[in-house]
Amino acid sequence: MDFGICGKVALVAASSRGLGRAIAEELAAEGAVVVMCARGAGPLEEAAESIRRTTGASVTAVAADVSTEAGRDRMMKTALDTFGRVDILVNNSGGPPSGPFETLTAAMWDDAVRLLLTSVVELSRAVVPGMKERRWGRILNVTSIAAKQPVGGLMLSNSIRAAVTGFARTLADEVAPFGVTVNNILPGYTRTERVEELAKASGAREGKDPGAAFAKWEAEIPMGHLGEPRDLAALAAFLASDRAGYITGSSIAVDGGWIRALM
Repeated sequence: MDFGICGKVALVAASSRGLGRAIAEELAAEGAVVVMCARGAGPLEEAAESIRRTTGASVTAVAADVSTEAGRDRMMKTALDTFGRVDILVNNSGGPPSGPFETLTAAMWDDAVRLLLTSVVELSRAVVPGMKERRWGRILNVTSIAAKQPVGGLMLSNSIRAAVTGFARTLADEVAPFGVTVNNILPGYTRTERVEELAKASGAREGKDPGAAFAKWEAEIPMGHLGEPRDLAALAAFLASDRAGYITGSSIAVDGGWIRALM
C-alpha cells in the first residue's frame, strides 16, 4: 500500500525510545522526512542515526523537552527553518508519575498538565495554520488506554489524557474542512521502558516482584501478551497517510482487546 507520505515532513516528539522511536522509524520507512526530539541528546542522536541507516531517510534530531516553552520553540524552529513546514505532527511524551490521589502534590499536577496537555495544545497551535493553508495535515496524539478506561494507580494519566481527548475531538471538527485530520492513538500495555517502570512501581506498592505485574496484565489482555512498539507504529503510519484522509476525531486503541467498552 502506498501511504502517500513520501517527502512529507513529520515531527515526532519524545522519539529517542519506545513508542515515539517506533513511530519515527515507521514514518521514515514510508519515505517521510522526520524530525525527532527527546530530552537526552545522546540517546536521541543514536536513535536518529539508527533510523537513517535502516531506512535511508532524512532524519533530524533536536534535543528538546516538550513540557517547556523553550523546548517546543527549539523543536518547531528547527523543523520550520530546515524544511519550511510540518505536515505530520505526532504528539507524544513520557508518562507522569503513578500513585493514588493523596500522594500527588499540586506541583505534580502542574507538571503533568504541562507534559501531557500543554505540549499537545501548543505544538498543535504551531502547525495548524500552515496545515490549513496547504489544505493537508495530520495530527496524531499518543495518549493511553487510560483515556478510555481508567487504570488503577494512574490518577494523573487518567485525568489529563481525557482532557487531551476532548481537545483533539473539538480541534478535529474545526480543521476538517481544510483537509487536516486529528486522531488519538491509545496504546495498551506495550513492552516499553515506561511499562517496565509501572511494573516496578506496582510491585513496590504491593510488595511483589515486577514480574507479577506483567503476569497480571497479560492475563487481562485477550490476546494473552503485551504489545510491541511496532504494533502501534503501524497504525500511526496509516493514520498519517493519504489513505486515512476520511478518519478524524477518532480515538483508536492498540491494546490486544484490553478495553472492554463497546465504543
